[in-house]
Amino acid sequence: MQAWRVHETGEPGEVMRLDEVATPTPGEGQLLVKVRAANINFPDALLCRGQYQMRPPLPFTPGVEICGETEDGRRIIANPALPYGGFAEYALVDKAAVLAAPDALDDAEAAALHIGYQTGWFGLHRRARIQAGETLLVHAAAGGVGSAAVQLGKAAGARVIGVVGGPDKARVADELGCDVVIDRRSDDVIAAVKEATGGRGADVVYDPVGGDAYTQSAKCVAFEGRIVLIGFASGVVPAPGLNHALIKNYSIMGLHWGLYNTKDPAAVLRCHEQLTELAAKGSIKPLISERVPLAGAAEAVQRVADGVTTGRVAVVPEGAQA
Repeated sequence: MQAWRVHETGEPGEVMRLDEVATPTPGEGQLLVKVRAANINFPDALLCRGQYQMRPPLPFTPGVEICGETEDGRRIIANPALPYGGFAEYALVDKAAVLAAPDALDDAEAAALHIGYQTGWFGLHRRARIQAGETLLVHAAAGGVGSAAVQLGKAAGARVIGVVGGPDKARVADELGCDVVIDRRSDDVIAAVKEATGGRGADVVYDPVGGDAYTQSAKCVAFEGRIVLIGFASGVVPAPGLNHALIKNYSIMGLHWGLYNTKDPAAVLRCHEQLTELAAKGSIKPLISERVPLAGAAEAVQRVADGVTTGRVAVVPEGAQA
């Protein structure tokens, strides 16, 4: 089969190589699945760079989120068991972590439902306990993680403010349903949030960016607000001033969704049921901006790493349905 493999760490466009390799053999508790679509996540870029918290042995195939087909014809979504990731014609998955692909979504959309939407659901509902009528501020609102949070926030009855970088992404955020869109390149984010909230600030802040975005969040979070840290796509890990959190009376909370797979797997299943229902109602639908063939995976991962994409980019192997 064909599979993209990383033989040495570095920028995705430079270190990913399309190889002809043997189809992997499932180990104990694993399934071999045909990849119907693989969603590109920022962690794929971090894996290529050797900067992710998990470092599979070289060479490995990246691709941490797929929609696949089992040998008995079931359509599933799963996180592949590295080093046999999703940017290949076949991948290995753990049987215990397989979820049914929602009928309401096509393959590319289903592949994008897992990590980003589970993260958004746990971040907003389990950690921040968001309530209808509250104001949600989403950084990188036009990106894959941010767009999921926007849709989930709207589904929860929140008023959503989206922060983006540039007019093209502003249009995407508006189409996603943001009530207010702020372009960080031309607007004063802090002033714009305060103006949009009558000076009160945002009740919940969803931050997958870190760096300057976190600094802005701390200055425009509401009384008893909650800042949920999802990741640090900016490359800068903030050092929060805890005295500031004390004085303004807000909470700073982290979310590592992967921990739920080991600490509370039943909660992951309940979340998937909720997401499947929302997809069936049309309340959520992953924004797939591009579907690229397997041969274009390395270039696509590099563009995601560079932050120039909107929504999700899906890799669809030849012969698979998108």
